[in-house]
Amino acid sequence: MNTSHTRTVPIATAPNLRDLGGLPSTAGEVRRGLVYRSAALSSLTGADQQRFVELGIRTVYDLRTAEEATASRDRLPEGVDRVSLDVLADSTTSVAASLGQLASDPHAFAASLAGGRAQQLFEETYRDFVRLPSALRAYRAFYASLLDEDRHGAALFHCTTGKDRTGWAAATLLTLLGVSESDVYEDYLQTNTDLLPALEPVLRRAETQGVDRELLLPVLGVRESYLAAAFTQMRNQFGSIQGYAREGLGLSADDEQRLRELFL
Repeated sequence: MNTSHTRTVPIATAPNLRDLGGLPSTAGEVRRGLVYRSAALSSLTGADQQRFVELGIRTVYDLRTAEEATASRDRLPEGVDRVSLDVLADSTTSVAASLGQLASDPHAFAASLAGGRAQQLFEETYRDFVRLPSALRAYRAFYASLLDEDRHGAALFHCTTGKDRTGWAAATLLTLLGVSESDVYEDYLQTNTDLLPALEPVLRRAETQGVDRELLLPVLGVRESYLAAAFTQMRNQFGSIQGYAREGLGLSADDEQRLRELFL
């Protein structure tokens, strides 16, 4: 079910921003205007900050490493709480946390991905989202905060490009809400439509320095195999989404029910 055109929020300085609401679930439909996903918010302008305020977002979950967050700080409107949740604290050399090198040293970055290594590295990173202690801590804290009765307003979560750490957070939340696997993947792959055009200047700049854009597309976009690697790791390690919720995320059956009450 393609609802992406109605869920994408066109804020120029906040690329890859969309509402998780509007997707059908086994228990109805994910409610709109309650939880959003995006890329980093370090370029959010004054005018776009006002649009951000109008969305009702009051809590932002930053899934980046401390180094990424320090190098490119979020520019949030007054009154918005930022919660730092470092998913890759135990693996700071992960390719998902190294995208900044593309701008600083595109040749070195491209060389590290030669020979088809990009897909392998990203699939391994997605397995890390499930098995790393820091990832389990971060996503556990994310869900605990979503369920916190003292939290008010809408929530948004992001990483650097809003596709990998953010993609796994969205995929697990939607799955726990009863969204079908096909719609979960559709939301995930929507990044290729919403993000890649915004990254065209990066691709062009790399090309002027002799870097083949085809080498970078698996890095700047997403592939079905990336998310599949995380789900396979989840099933191997925890058995099912419910096993992951209980053992990995610390969510009880009552917590799952509360999630559905909040977001459906």
